Amino acid sequence: MRVVVALLALVAPSAHAGRADQVTGFSTPSKNIGCQYARFEAQPNAPSFPATLRCDIGSGLRPKPARPRGCNLDWGDSLEMRKRSRVTVTCHGDTALGDRHILRYGQTWRHDGFTCVSRMTGLTCKNLAGHGFFLSRQRSRIF
Repeated sequence: MRVVVALLALVAPSAHAGRADQVTGFSTPSKNIGCQYARFEAQPNAPSFPATLRCDIGSGLRPKPARPRGCNLDWGDSLEMRKRSRVTVTCHGDTALGDRHILRYGQTWRHDGFTCVSRMTGLTCKNLAGHGFFLSRQRSRIF
């Protein structure tokens, strides 16, 4: 699997005037799963970061994946994807877990090409290309 280092994905939006950065997210009712959408627009002399959706699960991915090659940070509890990419295991030094909007069971979250459905059995998220994942305390699956 490709290593994704997502150190900047959870940073608060920039205060630069005219910049269209966006960070938003949600938690499941159990608060075991937290998801963060982030998009950082290109600026002169600064890198841009494509829109990503990252979801962390406090109980960890099951089964736990192999440590991503070159990862010296936390892993095994977080997945990430772009609008049309395959899902990757996230190598990270931060978390998407925390207090934020609760996506109640039975509700769907849609944002900028990503769709997530919260159910009592777990959370399913997918992107525009149909790639995605399912997360629950019992199991996780990438598709």
